This record gives sequence, C-alpha cells and structure tokens, in this order.
Amino acid sequence: MAPKRPEGARASLKAVESPAPAAIDPATLYAALDLGTNSCRMLIAQPKGSQFHVIDSFSKTVQLGHGLENTGRLSRASMARTISALKVCRQKLQRHNVSHMRLVATEACRRAKNGRAFLKQVRRETGLNLEIIEPEEEARLAVISCAPLVSTRTEQLLVVDIGGGSTELVWIDLSAVAPRERPRAIMRLHAGFRQAPSPFPHAKVVDWISVPLGVATLRDQFRDVDDDAARFALMSWFFEENLAGFAPSAEEQAREGFQIIGTSGTVTTVAASHLGLRRYDRTKVDGLRMTSDQIDAVIREYLSLGPEGRRRDPRIGRDRQALIMSGSAILQALMRLWPTDRLSVADRGLREGLLYAQMSADGVLEDAPY
Repeated sequence: MAPKRPEGARASLKAVESPAPAAIDPATLYAALDLGTNSCRMLIAQPKGSQFHVIDSFSKTVQLGHGLENTGRLSRASMARTISALKVCRQKLQRHNVSHMRLVATEACRRAKNGRAFLKQVRRETGLNLEIIEPEEEARLAVISCAPLVSTRTEQLLVVDIGGGSTELVWIDLSAVAPRERPRAIMRLHAGFRQAPSPFPHAKVVDWISVPLGVATLRDQFRDVDDDAARFALMSWFFEENLAGFAPSAEEQAREGFQIIGTSGTVTTVAASHLGLRRYDRTKVDGLRMTSDQIDAVIREYLSLGPEGRRRDPRIGRDRQALIMSGSAILQALMRLWPTDRLSVADRGLREGLLYAQMSADGVLEDAPY
C-alpha cells in the first residue's frame, strides 16, 4: 500500500522537458532526386559516420513513362503529374535550404523524343535542374548503395536493380579481396567500373548490362495478352531472352560464395509478402535474405490470387499491384538463370547511391574507402 501523503501537503511535481532538437546546419545537408519511369523520389540527408541520417524524404508514383512504349513521347498528363510532384520536392529543398544536391532522370527521359524538352520545362516551372544519366552510371550508383549488404563470405556478387523502364545487372568478382574489405571494395566503384591499375586488390566488374525492360515497359509490351498466367510466362521468358550472353551461367557459377542483391519495389514487395506484412516495415525488409524457393512460393501465390485478388491484397499495395507481375516475371527469370539461397533484399537504390557519391567526393564520410 502506498504511504499516505500528509494532509495539506502538495505533490511535488517536477516537469521533465525534452531538449530542443539541435538546429541542423544547411551546409551539412545533401539531397538526391531520382525521376524514373514510374516514380519520383527524393532523399535529404546528413552525413553520420560512414553512413547518413535521413532528414526528409518524398516518394510519389507519377507514371511519367505511361504510353511511352506506343508513342515514343512523354504525354502531357504524365508531364503535368510529374511537375506537380517536383514542385513538392522544390518546396522541401527550399525549406531545408539544401545547397548540395544531385537531381537525375533515367530511362523514360533517356528514351522519350521529348525527354530533354521536358527537363527544360521542368527547369522553367520549378527551378530544378535535372540531368539525364547514362545506364552505366545508374547501374554503378545502385551497386554502391547496396555495399552495406555485401556479405564478407561473398566471392561472386550479382546486383540487380529492377526499375520502371529498365533493369540494370552488374556481376562483380570479389575473390581477390580480403573478406572484411569486400563491402568497402564495392563502395570504391563509385569512381567507375573500369578502375585504374592498383597494387591493392579490388572489386572486378566482370560484366554489366542495362536491359530496356522494367516493370512498366515490360507490362506495356504484353498488355494485349488477356490470360493472366500466359501473360506472366511470356513476360518472364521475353526478359530472359534479353539476358543472352550476360555474365556466367548457372552451370558456371556455384551457389557457394554467390550472392544476389535485389533492389527495387518488386523485390521489397515480394519480401513483405513473404513476411506477411500488412503494413510495410523497412526495418524488417531491408537486408532480409530469401531463397529461390521462398521467392517462387510468393510468385505462385500472386498468380493464384489473380488480378482481383492482387488488387485487394494489402501486402502488395495499390501503387504496386499494377506492376507486381511484370516485376515478378523479371525476378523469376533471374532465379531461373541463377538459383540462389542468398538473395538479399535491398530497400535502397539510386537515391542512396547519389548521396554516397556526393558525400564521398566531399570527404564528409568517416572511415570511408575513398
């Protein structure tokens, strides 16, 4: 029993105040914006040790490449949606007074006849200066963003970035690098896939490819196929045909010492479905390892649900349901070619790579191998 307070005595209450958050120096902030075929995404971050701390972010499905397969041009409606999203990004950049930034556009603007004209319109209406990057740089930035997920036991690494309009694959040989140095060796690739001769062991890029098929462009190519299962099979085999001659085949590559890292909304959605997450949780998904059998089980479940079932499935989400089967077709083709017990799921990609590259160039990351 609690002791009685003496009559008339007043409770002594001491207010506990949380300290006010320290003001952020805008000079320490970096921004990265990725305008893709399907989405517009941005991160604003501050260096923290050898990593970075996210201060603000933005992500919006804009479907910039909608109809591009048929017309070769960006539509007025798609451009209007995208400019509205970019205006929100501009507001965030101005609010945080960010001066270090890199804003890039990828496959949709690379392929569209009016892609460069659109970016001039973006500059006029938003003040944002976006640049179109080449496929090799897109692949390189995706690779370095995944460096923290590289296992010290990995000797052969395949990094796969499934985008809206293209898919980048990079095969890296780490066998000459000391195990504990392997993640750092991946980070050094920010300077280029073709490294200058060095007396020190380094990550060797065996092969890389940018396939002009992503979740949106692959879906659009087979939109006229009515049967759900047939459409999925055709998409998967068609994607595989586009990988002919890339890197070692499964017969040449043993599972031991082999790791695939997959970065995309497709891979994270499949991982969330595997975990049964009704609400997406990045902390549970990023870095998760899955086997070929586990991935195949999720994809077979998607097929059994059919279009209506997938639309209602909270694990897939409204933004992803229209694209999940084309992404799954790409993923299944990869698993068919290179079955693995170690596919690492990366909830990271181009934006993170852009941040690492900027920060490393400025020397603001601690203990970084640059």
